[in-house]
Amino acid sequence: MTETSTASGPQGTPWLVWANVIASVCIATGLYWDISWHETIGRDSFWTPAHLLIQFGALLGAFGSAWVIMRTTFGGDSEARANSVNVLGFRAPLGAFIAAWGGGAMLTSAPFDNWWHEAYGLDVKIISPPHILLALGIAGIMWGGAILAMSYLNRATGPERTRLQRILLFIGGFIIVQGMTLKLEYTNRVLLHSAISYMVIGIGTLLLLEGLARVSGHRWARTIMTGVYSAFVLILMWVLPLFPAQPKLGPVYQDITHMVPLPFPILLIVPAFFLDVMLPFFKDAPEGQQAIFGGVAFLAIIIAVEWPFATFLMSPLARNRFFATIDFPYFALPTSPTVRHVFVRWEQSPAEFWRNMVLGFLFSVASMWAGIYWGGWLKKVRR
Repeated sequence: MTETSTASGPQGTPWLVWANVIASVCIATGLYWDISWHETIGRDSFWTPAHLLIQFGALLGAFGSAWVIMRTTFGGDSEARANSVNVLGFRAPLGAFIAAWGGGAMLTSAPFDNWWHEAYGLDVKIISPPHILLALGIAGIMWGGAILAMSYLNRATGPERTRLQRILLFIGGFIIVQGMTLKLEYTNRVLLHSAISYMVIGIGTLLLLEGLARVSGHRWARTIMTGVYSAFVLILMWVLPLFPAQPKLGPVYQDITHMVPLPFPILLIVPAFFLDVMLPFFKDAPEGQQAIFGGVAFLAIIIAVEWPFATFLMSPLARNRFFATIDFPYFALPTSPTVRHVFVRWEQSPAEFWRNMVLGFLFSVASMWAGIYWGGWLKKVRR
């Protein structure tokens, strides 16, 4: 699976890489749209536009990958077979198998989610069994596309390598989008003066960011990926409220006239830029030292910039469409902290606060360490 192929490098970016790029964009857009739909309209079905966009991405990834698997297994392209892996007698690039599984998981989650709604009502949490299956499937599509791009990147040279590098970082940005979407409940602005938010941000973020940055080899990889995440969230945050909408479920506590936007993105781009600037100076240091430096610096900078920015978001100066702090879900009580623009103290004591802060730094260092080794392994993928 990770051995160097003797076949020549790829000529042109394979269409399945582009298909997974399109699938990733459709899925991420549909996912954000669906969350907004739940907060704005409430009632949904399998046939809502957001769901259809998500499932289009799943179909594109699943059937595109299945086609490549069938063609590589039963076709006569000797170079394609040489640059493939064997899974249960079928042959294709590793990324195609991962994306095919991800698409299948996503398609399975759709009827599961519909049944869940009928049995238990509207979701009030992002984390639920059908959503976990959906998240795993989305990860399969996005990581399948990323690993497919890596397999060609690790064999490519010249302009094609540069093109694949950019594609990988673009998909990487949407992998960050998915990771941060799963953390939305714990990174709400009302919790950004509690340690729980920073502990959750520390869990796994650098595993994704550092692993993808290392395999890409781009000087500004971390900044680009967090920039894609920030731009995507901001665009949807500003565009969704342009569409009129009203709640179709009750009780309704807020006067909703348009789609409710999701929160302002976490300022990941600031520590990402710092790591892009500083890590080249540590390239010859032991991996453990890099992990400690990167993990501690990443979370410390997040706290340093996000804490005061959260104070600003709670202030009257931020109560406008640009910062998206004036629109609330239809089910938000007038007495809720979000509507009142006040912070919630998640931790019940100073000891609990500092325990979660320390855990956040430990998770961040561990994620950085895992990302370094994950990226090193990904550099070897050529099939």
